[in-house]
Amino acid sequence: MKYITRTIWILSLVSLFTDTASEMLYPIMPIYLKTIGFSIVLIGILEGVAEATAGLSKGYFGKLSDASGKRVPFVQLGYAFSAISKPMMAIFIFPLWIFFARTIDRFGKGIRTGARDAILSDEATSETKGKVFGFHRSMDTLGAVFGPLFALVYLYYFPQDYKTLFFIAFIPGLLAVLASFYLKDKSKNIKQKVKTPFFSFLKYWKESPKQYRKLVIGLLVFTLFNSSDIFLLLQAKQSGLDDTMVIAVYIFYNLIYALFAFPVGIIADKIGLKTIFIIGLVLFSIVYFGMAINTNLYLFFGLFFLYGIYASATEGISKAWITNIIEKKNTATAIGTFTGLQSICTMLASSLAGLIWFEFGSITTFLITGITTVFVILYFFTILKPITISNETI
Repeated sequence: MKYITRTIWILSLVSLFTDTASEMLYPIMPIYLKTIGFSIVLIGILEGVAEATAGLSKGYFGKLSDASGKRVPFVQLGYAFSAISKPMMAIFIFPLWIFFARTIDRFGKGIRTGARDAILSDEATSETKGKVFGFHRSMDTLGAVFGPLFALVYLYYFPQDYKTLFFIAFIPGLLAVLASFYLKDKSKNIKQKVKTPFFSFLKYWKESPKQYRKLVIGLLVFTLFNSSDIFLLLQAKQSGLDDTMVIAVYIFYNLIYALFAFPVGIIADKIGLKTIFIIGLVLFSIVYFGMAINTNLYLFFGLFFLYGIYASATEGISKAWITNIIEKKNTATAIGTFTGLQSICTMLASSLAGLIWFEFGSITTFLITGITTVFVILYFFTILKPITISNETI
C-alpha cells in the first residue's frame, strides 16, 4: 500500500466527505424543489444550466491549473464552493437564488476536477494509476453510500424535513474543506502569468496526441447514450419496487461500486487499463439489455450489482488511461477538456433518453443504449491499440 501516499489519502477523504454531503441531498433534491414551487420543467432547466456550467468550467480551470503550475488552490476553492452551496439552497427559496446556489455547487466541481485528478496522476506511476484512481473512486463512492443512508434514517424520524438536511450536509462539506488545507503543491516553481481565455482549453484538442483524441471520441460517443442513473431507478420503480426499495437498490449499487473500485484498479494495472475498461462496457450493455426485458423484482439487485462493477471498471480507469497518454504538463488540461465535454454529453444524453422514453417507451430506450454500447466496444477493439509510452504497454 506504499503507492497510496499521504496526499492520495487526504484527497480521497476530501472526496468522501464531499460526496457524503452531495449524495445526502441527491435523492431528495427533486422532492425539495417541488415543495418550494419548482415545476418539472424548471427543475430540468436548473439541472441543465448547472451541468453546462460545470462542463465548460472544467476545461477552463484545468487549463488554468496547468498554465499556473498550481493544483491545490483550485482543489481548495472548488470544494469550498460546493460546501457553501448546500446551506444556500435552504436559506432562501427564490428561483433565481436557487439557480445561483446550484450553479455555485457545479462551478466548484468545475474548478477542482482537473487539478484534483492531476494531483492523483502526479502521485502515481504508469504501473500504479489503476490502483490510485481506483482507490480514490472507492473512497469517493463510499460517500454515496453514507449520504443516502443518513438521509433515509433522518427522514424516517423527521418526515418531510428536507430543509434541515441542507444545513446538516454543510458539516461533511466543511470537513472536506478543512482536510484540503493539509494538501501542498509539489512544485515550488511559479510559472509566469499567461493569459488564459475561457475557451482556450478547446485549442488543446487540436494540439493533443492522436491517441488522446481517439480515446476521448470513443468515451464521448458512449457518454451520449449513457443517460442519468435516474432512468434505471425509474425503470425499477415502474416495474414494482416501492420507494424504499428504489433507494435501497441505489445504495446497494454505490456500495458495490465502492467495494470493487480499488481491487478492479489493482487488476487493471496487471492486465491493462484498456482490457478492464472494455469488460466494464460489456457489463454495462448486459445491464441495459437486462433492464429492457427484466420483470423479476429480485433480479434488479443482480443488475445493479453488475452496474456497480461496471462503474468501478470505467470511471477511474478512463482517467487513469488518459493520464498515461498525455504529457504531464498538460494533465489538468487533458482531464478538464475530457470531463468538460463529457458533462455536456451527459446533459444531452439524459435529454435524448427522456425523449425516446416519452415517444417509444422504456424498453426501446434501454435497447438503443445497449446496442450503441456494443458498437462502442467494437470501436475500442478495432481502432484503439495498446499504447506504449517509455517502452511500457498500457
